[in-house]
Amino acid sequence: MITQYKLALIGFGNVGQGLAKILSDKYSFLKDKFGVDIRIVAVCDLYKGSLADPKGLDPAMLLNHIELHGDLKSFGEINTDWDAKETITKSGADILVELAYTDLKTGEPALSHVKQAMNNGMHISMTNKGPVALHFPELKRIATKNKVQMGIEGTVMSGTPSLNLACEMLLPAGITKIQGILNGTTNYILGEMEAGADYEDALKQAQELGYAEANPAGDVEGNDAAAKVVILGNLLMDLSLSLSDVDCMGINKLTADDIKQATAHNKHWKLIGTVEITQTGYLASVKPEMLTNEHPLAAISGATNAITYSTELMGDITLIGPGAGRLETGYAIIEDILTIHKNSH
Repeated sequence: MITQYKLALIGFGNVGQGLAKILSDKYSFLKDKFGVDIRIVAVCDLYKGSLADPKGLDPAMLLNHIELHGDLKSFGEINTDWDAKETITKSGADILVELAYTDLKTGEPALSHVKQAMNNGMHISMTNKGPVALHFPELKRIATKNKVQMGIEGTVMSGTPSLNLACEMLLPAGITKIQGILNGTTNYILGEMEAGADYEDALKQAQELGYAEANPAGDVEGNDAAAKVVILGNLLMDLSLSLSDVDCMGINKLTADDIKQATAHNKHWKLIGTVEITQTGYLASVKPEMLTNEHPLAAISGATNAITYSTELMGDITLIGPGAGRLETGYAIIEDILTIHKNSH
């Protein structure tokens, strides 16, 4: 039996286009293998324009139009002047895919979008960390009240199934501690510094490769990783963490001497996010740590992410994979949809 899922996309940047590419290439495979007929019925992007078609938009044509024109404003008769609110109300979509920019101070505008959609009876898939890091308990209540599901796989390690694996298979094993390299930008910079570059040159290189933003503060000061620690603690340990509960320190204070000292002792600096259940409560932190070669996260190089779950029944389990990227994060939305599908049947 085939189930159709109609998607409304808020935002059509790298991740939205990555999703369109996957649907263009894998539509038949997903339909035949998993029984899901996934269609984009609306796109709303502040800069690229808005369009909607209840029968579904051809993802290859969307990508082609973006490549030729840079936006979707001249796509044709199905162009609309809908903003995000109208798109959610009028598109007839089953799932809102929230891909607006991330704001770790308020969670807006994404927070309003997902609340509206869930109150309208729509499921959610979002790669946007803001609403989840800041308002997870509230969003969970709204989802439960409206009997809808909230997919957030892409908020922690892109398409690497860190949350699905933990929720589906590791929770029963008793997760007591989570440690991770949750930010690829800083891991890349630290690797370059270990190879002899100074901090400024390594950061510049990361920016040129597209790993770091023009304003890299969110990465290098540890805020991005801290948001992910909050998400992991709240989702997997039933904590009620906020960003202010995470003891946070970035890599921007590390010097060449610090790096040399680690190398001399056969150790490696990594920016580690940790959340752990303790006898008195919990410990949540993001800070640079010197790891010995035996540590499962010591050998993770480049812009790769990794996470180690410590469990009562299985010991330590480490998952390594991409933490960013157009197709990689687009794939996280496919994972969310497949999970929504599985839980609905």
